[in-house]
Amino acid sequence: MHDTDASLPSTMTAWIINDFGGPDVFEPHERPVPEIGAGEVLVNVHATSVNPVDYKIRRGDAEPLCPPHPATLHGDVAGIVEAVGEDVTAFDKGDAVYGCAGGFQNAPHGALADYMPCDARLLAPMPEPLSFREAAALPLVTLTAWEALIDKADVQAEDGVLVHGATGGVGHVGIQFAKWRGAEVAVTASAQRKLDIGVDLGADHQINYEEEPVEDYVERCSDGRGFDVVFDTVAGENVRTSVSATRLNGQLATVGAPAEGGLRPAYGSGLSVHFVSMLIPMLYGEGRARHGDILRQAATLVEDGDLCPLVDEEAFTFDEIGQAHAYAEAGEQIGKVVVTHPDAQPEGSGRPPSAFH
Repeated sequence: MHDTDASLPSTMTAWIINDFGGPDVFEPHERPVPEIGAGEVLVNVHATSVNPVDYKIRRGDAEPLCPPHPATLHGDVAGIVEAVGEDVTAFDKGDAVYGCAGGFQNAPHGALADYMPCDARLLAPMPEPLSFREAAALPLVTLTAWEALIDKADVQAEDGVLVHGATGGVGHVGIQFAKWRGAEVAVTASAQRKLDIGVDLGADHQINYEEEPVEDYVERCSDGRGFDVVFDTVAGENVRTSVSATRLNGQLATVGAPAEGGLRPAYGSGLSVHFVSMLIPMLYGEGRARHGDILRQAATLVEDGDLCPLVDEEAFTFDEIGQAHAYAEAGEQIGKVVVTHPDAQPEGSGRPPSAFH
């Protein structure tokens, strides 16, 4: 149902994939505007962002997560509520919202479309200081960093926290959450420019991981003791490094699977290891309201100046989604790659970190 709103069109454009492949597999396609059911809202999409899971699904690397073809991808969304389904009391038509709400199995309608039906529990009011472009950068990475550092590791004041990836999507939010909780934060990156941005976001220590071995920066940044909490945003072989950087009986949170045998030393050090998968509420329908709650709290942090999205300077529209994927896959971006709807008003590239700190 469309809340009896006769002004909605019957068809829309969606940027779909009919098969897995490279960035050129996207194509615009006309399809009916989806109807919404109880508990859902229809969002007029203004912007989305590119997360690694999006291009892994497109390539077929994460095929089990893909909606049925023809598939409309992308989870992150920022836009305006156009219609409200039954039993929705949190939102009204015209509300600006943001969230990570589709583009996966069991939540098949992605954000690469004019309109996106969303489970209202997965959304929150958009932070008032942000543009749609900035807000679209936050949902998936915010939910991931919150689950790792707040819900699971429960970072406390004066904890020593190591965040891998100073200007990565998840990493740049992780720095800010750890500082908000009062931690002493060290960050890694491969270039001084990225490390300087990490400091602008609140980090206390810089680590160029290509130039300084883990044992050296553990000595320098934690007096050789190791970090109380290590947030690994890379996974694979980096889990081994993260284990080496964590103190005895400390905590390690990682966003992916370790390389074979990568966790074996964690046993001897008594580590608590947290695996973080923010897709669980969408894939299994469990805990969806928690995502909306976290994004509401994150909006307050934005409004209080404690959280700032880092958005890459390169701007793309949905018509350039293949270029946006290729750019993100190259791995040289600073912060999040954001893609705006072709009809959306041009917006800035995101506030510099110094605007919030």
